[in-house]
This record gives sequence, structure tokens and C-alpha cells, in this order.
Amino acid sequence: MRFLTALPVYNEEKYLDEVLPQVASYAQDVLVVDDGSTDRTPEILGRHKTIRTIRHPQNRGYGAGLVTAFEATIQGGYDALITIDCDGQHEPHMIPEMIQRLIDTGVDIVSGSRYLEVSESTPPPPEDRRRINMTVLGWLGQELGLRMTDGFCGFKAYRARILSDFKIVDLGYAMPLEVWVQAVEHRMKIVEMAVPLIYLDETRSFGGSLDNSEFRLIHYRHVFDAALARSGLDKSIRSKPL
Repeated sequence: MRFLTALPVYNEEKYLDEVLPQVASYAQDVLVVDDGSTDRTPEILGRHKTIRTIRHPQNRGYGAGLVTAFEATIQGGYDALITIDCDGQHEPHMIPEMIQRLIDTGVDIVSGSRYLEVSESTPPPPEDRRRINMTVLGWLGQELGLRMTDGFCGFKAYRARILSDFKIVDLGYAMPLEVWVQAVEHRMKIVEMAVPLIYLDETRSFGGSLDNSEFRLIHYRHVFDAALARSGLDKSIRSKPL
């Protein structure tokens, strides 16, 4: 299976030199989508000659980086796409395992889960992020029939054939909610794969008012409701577990 591995980045100067060589050692074709970084990210990326870069002239949002990765996968004729964050919270050595899981299961999406296998020795995540994740998982279960343990992990594998079905409107951090709604709408098959729970920067900003967890949850609900309204899904479809 020929696959592209894509990293959406924004002001990641302190992680690039460590993470990119690791990713490149486990993936043949690597794409970095630089979402208008204003730090030394473009300079550092320029030194990694074997890694392709697409740069957004201005910061558009986390979801925008993923949409660009979707487009690059389709245009490049790849069979699959791996997405992985560049902030050190995902482990590149798991890329081959994730793509193999996609092949073996025959599903459309393999979604990393930081909560599928958690031991007592695992450090707890930031409380507000865990609370929001649990709330969103409730929405996904009750209204879409999705039984999942992690709604926001950026470490995923997608079959290329499904990527053109996604019509993403929200280009920020709420973008995964649109992915889940549209995945159910198009009857995509999804499995989770356990990945380590790692938070290196608990103070990482979501940008502006989204740093307030209550406002962020309200925003997520608004995006989720809008995605449901656009989807054409009815309640009888939503209630059937996938």
C-alpha cells in the first residue's frame, strides 16, 4: 500500500528537528503542511530537503492543514493517508503498525485512541481536555451511534478513496467533529488503535477564546449541530452503532 504521511504544523520550531527524522525513518513519503507559521518553522523545514512542504500564506487552522493533506493524498494517487501531529505527543514508530491495521481490518479509518488502553501508571491528561473529550464522546455515541474512546486524537490512517467524501467547513480544532458526522453519513467503517497518552505541553493554546474550556465546548457543540444539520442523517440512522 502506497501511503502519504502528513504533519500539520503551526509554530513548531522546537519539535521539528527531532520529530521529522523519526517520521521519515518509518514513512517513505512525508508531507508537512505549514499553516502560516511565524516562528523559525519555515527556516527549519527548508533544511529538511527530503521532506515535501506545502505552506499556507496565512494561518487558517488545524483543520485546514488536514484538508490540504487530504487534497495532496488524492492528487498524489496514494492509497492511504497517515496524519500525525508534530508536537511530540505521537510516536512515529507506530506508523507501520497503523497502516498495517488499515490493511488487515479493511476499514476506512483507523483512529488512534489515547484512552483505549490506560494503566494506573499512565499520567492523567489535563482535566479540562479529558472532560471535553468525554462530553463529545457522549454526543458521538448518543447521536451517531459511534462507540469510541477518543474523539480528538490526530494520529489516524485514512483510505484515500474516502477523502473526497469529506466536505469540511470548520477549519479549526473542531474539524474532527465534522469528520465523524460525515463518516457516519457515508457509512465508513472505523476502528480505534491504542496509542500512548502523552501530553508534553499542557498549556498549549487553542487560540483566543478557545483557550477557555467552557467556550471551547460550546463552540464544539455548535460545529457538531451544524454538521448534523448539513448531513441529512435522520435519528433512526444515527442510533445504529457502527
